[in-house]
Amino acid sequence: MSDDQFAGRRAIVARGLAAHKIDALLVTAPPNVRYLSGFTGDNGNLLIHAGGALLFTDPRFAIQAKQEAGCRIRISKGPLAADVLGTVRTLGLRRIGYDPAHTTCAYAEALKAKLPLRSSLEPVAGWIEELRMIKSAAEVELIRRSVETNSRAFEQAVSRFRAGMKELDLAAEVEYRMRRLGAEKPSFETIVAAGRRSALPHAQPTAAKIERGNLVIVDMGAFENGYASDMTRMLFVGTPPARVKRTYRAVLEAQLAAITAVHPGARTAAVDGAARQVLRKHGLDRFFVHSTGHGLGLEIHEPPRVGKRDKSRLQAGMAITIEPGVYLEDWGGIRIEDTVVVTETGCRILTPTPKELRVV
Repeated sequence: MSDDQFAGRRAIVARGLAAHKIDALLVTAPPNVRYLSGFTGDNGNLLIHAGGALLFTDPRFAIQAKQEAGCRIRISKGPLAADVLGTVRTLGLRRIGYDPAHTTCAYAEALKAKLPLRSSLEPVAGWIEELRMIKSAAEVELIRRSVETNSRAFEQAVSRFRAGMKELDLAAEVEYRMRRLGAEKPSFETIVAAGRRSALPHAQPTAAKIERGNLVIVDMGAFENGYASDMTRMLFVGTPPARVKRTYRAVLEAQLAAITAVHPGARTAAVDGAARQVLRKHGLDRFFVHSTGHGLGLEIHEPPRVGKRDKSRLQAGMAITIEPGVYLEDWGGIRIEDTVVVTETGCRILTPTPKELRVV
């Protein structure tokens, strides 16, 4: 990302201050600080006001901030709050917006306790996340690269699978491969669950061995250049029986129906409903226990949520997952997940990995 892109984002925020009835916005969540400044450190506050922006961080990040951030920088030798308050006083700022979802009670109270007499903290929730929902072409390309790395890591890890391998070992192989291919880290703890444990949507890998006759769920994602990817694929060790094939076809049909429903203006609930309608036809809808998808970008879970009660409308530039699944206790679970980006006419599937049940 160029300094101009970050400056453009900050300018959008500065122009929106009046509409939010605030004089400045204090940004504390690291993904939002990164989105607006380019700074990737884990201790930074960004204060945006009509006259510009100031990044506060500590001496550990002095060199890094200078290299990454294109705005003014203040290196605080004590708590960041003290310098933030000093700037509020110097600039005569009255109403300072903050996001209560990303600011601890202790930090907010510390600021409130020493604000100038006529100044106040005003809650402004979800503003930056709303801006982040629409990805630029450069962001879409970064997500595509992350998706590509994730898919290549999957292929390399699966090629090394042998019956009897532990869930933990396959998960470790997945994460090792993605790092070797350029990822900074997994975007979440890799899910590998075999047999009956595949019915746990967010199962943690265990020392259990993956045996012949096991259905195996692999849900994995990578962070590369700060942007997340997310994919779920299914393995079967040996020859899959008829029930596995039948259930897999139903989930795949549901996933394809949801993808077909993705286009600008579509309600996220309608996308979710398209998947559920297919599963209802197969008598499996009651076993679909989570939403159909979620946004992703600088975080693995971002707005919009693609669920049955969500009222958001999709817009071109949104990057979302499509991941219906069914989970049958004492049998197993099947989930199929791609990352897609909404286009002007529909959507583009970024995930290149084939979606058939992988027999290993």
